[in-house]
Amino acid sequence: MTRHRIGIDLGGTKIEIAVLGPDGHEALRHRIPTPSGYQATLDAIAGLVRQAESQLGVTATVGIGIPGVISPATGRVKNANSIALNGHRFDHDIAQALAREVRVENDANCFALSEATDGAGAGFGVVFGVILGTGCGGGIVMHGRVHQGRHRVGGEWGHIPLPWPRGPELPGELCFCGKHGCLETFVAGPSLARDCDGPEAHDASDLPRRAAAGDTAAAAALARHADRLARGLAVVIDLLDPDAIVLGGGLSNMDHLYAELPRLIPAHAFSDTIDTPILRNKHGDSSGVRGAAWLWPAA
Repeated sequence: MTRHRIGIDLGGTKIEIAVLGPDGHEALRHRIPTPSGYQATLDAIAGLVRQAESQLGVTATVGIGIPGVISPATGRVKNANSIALNGHRFDHDIAQALAREVRVENDANCFALSEATDGAGAGFGVVFGVILGTGCGGGIVMHGRVHQGRHRVGGEWGHIPLPWPRGPELPGELCFCGKHGCLETFVAGPSLARDCDGPEAHDASDLPRRAAAGDTAAAAALARHADRLARGLAVVIDLLDPDAIVLGGGLSNMDHLYAELPRLIPAHAFSDTIDTPILRNKHGDSSGVRGAAWLWPAA
């Protein structure tokens, strides 16, 4: 093999491939719609890898980020919102299809690894990567390595309860995981939209503009969201005490979070001083696919 690395981000609607050269710079990128069905997904990934290698004249390592994890108990995918993957030995099957070892990791962990390797978190020992989009996920990287945890759920902070809930926040919405009051049901994008505009709303991207224009409902919703996010991150700091926290996902583009979170977190964290950097991601939508490539670290 050459020292090229292929990363693949397998999502519910698209599959993206990127090839990183030996120096970490991107040599190729391409995306296709995610096909329907498990075998079709395997075939599509294998086809993308072969096409990329043929185009560049290389044979590369392959890492894949998936919206779930490989269960250490069964060796099969669990917790994937791309339900076609669940129950399958995905890492084994794609390795057979490509006739080589393939490293498979949760997509939030890939985001964290990307940002810790050559992104906003580069140079920090322990990095907690946060995904704030249609859901709420997280990943932990310790000194250049993903921390999976015994059950492969390390970093899944979206499914802890909202810390220190207040009257109107109880018992909380029903989460897709079957429990009420998960952090995801308060801080993910659709949750923020509903908090401002009612149960049919799902897009929060315009709220900062509305708040700046004097919309008091939008401003109040953003303030509640920042406070809830601060409570959730205070628990991360109490438990993990990371050297840096990097925000990703659509809500990471909300500028006020980088001023508000450092101000709000100290009131909840168990320390006399809190100066954890809250950082905007460097690689944006590219972080997942880059992190998958970096599952094969530099020699």
